[in-house]
Amino acid sequence: MTAYALALVHSVEFGPEIVEYLQRIDATLDPFGGRFVVHGGNAELLEGSWDDIRDVILIEFPDDTNLRAWYASPAYQEILPLRTRNMNATAVILTGVPAGYRGVDSLDH
Repeated sequence: MTAYALALVHSVEFGPEIVEYLQRIDATLDPFGGRFVVHGGNAELLEGSWDDIRDVILIEFPDDTNLRAWYASPAYQEILPLRTRNMNATAVILTGVPAGYRGVDSLDH
């Protein structure tokens, strides 16, 4: 099943390290089938609170195995400090649902 790396960005110190991170991240994603689905952009609040979220980043992977392998890869681990030193974010892994999934299917477990 498809898996997603989601980051809710609270703040960014935009400088040379973030620029380098952005210049290098795509090459770390490619071997694992990762691709950006959302990378900032406009967000319209429909419900709840969005008080301290500046941006949303969503990266899609073919499955959980590839996502975890990307995150643990030497190439990504090498650039990760460029982001973490300059960005305050909450990052999580989300597992997608199978094709044809419907909301009522959540009642089956």
